[in-house]
Parts: sequence; C-alpha cells; structure tokens
Amino acid sequence: MSLEKDIKTMLSSIGLNLYDTTVTSEHEETIYRVSVMATGGVSMDKVVEATKLISPLLDVTPPVSGEYRLEVSSPGIERKLSTLLHVENSIGEKVAITMKDKTKYRGELLHVKAKDITINDTENGEITLSYDDVNKAKTYFEW
Repeated sequence: MSLEKDIKTMLSSIGLNLYDTTVTSEHEETIYRVSVMATGGVSMDKVVEATKLISPLLDVTPPVSGEYRLEVSSPGIERKLSTLLHVENSIGEKVAITMKDKTKYRGELLHVKAKDITINDTENGEITLSYDDVNKAKTYFEW
C-alpha cells in the first residue's frame, strides 16, 4: 500500500477524509502537509487526533528524506481544487475557474458529470465547462 492510501485508511477510521498531501518548504524548513475534511467541518480535536494517528506511521515510512515537520489541517473554506474529485466534492459552493485560454468564470458549482463541470456563472448564467480545459480552480467565500 502507498503512504497516501495508508493515511486515507487511518483518517477514515476516525471519520475524516484525506483531501490532499503536499510537501513544501517554508523558512528553510520542510513541511509535510496533510489536509483533511469531514461532513460538518473539522474540529481542532479531530486535527489533534489525526496528527497522533499519522505521526507513528510517518516514523516508519517517512514522506521525505531528511528532517520535516508534520502539519495536519483543514484545507479551509477557500481552497485549491487540484483534482476532479476535489471539484465533485465542492458542489454547491462558489468556485473561481480559470481556463487554459485564460477565460475566467465565477459562480456556484451546480454539478459534475463525467468531466463536464456546470456552474451558474455570475455574468453568463449556467455554463458547462470541460475539466480538461481548466487551468486553475478554487473555492471562494463572499464575506
């Protein structure tokens, strides 16, 4: 099993879903980020529980060579949608999409069927886009 699959299985056992894992560097420190989600949101207690659950696994199967810091958190209300599954899991939320041809759309994500994404664009009304033509996508929150 891959490390990501093992993490996904462990998180599932405590009612969390794995959103994404990334390795980043900040202030000359390597950080292994594990983003988690749950229906109704993620509490700080769940983040602590997930950290305690994942940490021993990473001692046995390190995600990177050398020293790193584990960071477990929610991806937040405004998050990058880097996979089609991320898009599918964001139905009903407001999304900002930039196409490969630089065209931009903003509106409520209505549904996803195969690789077609339908949004209610604030300027153009209901529009269907091909996921294959998407350059960047993220959720956004209007304050």
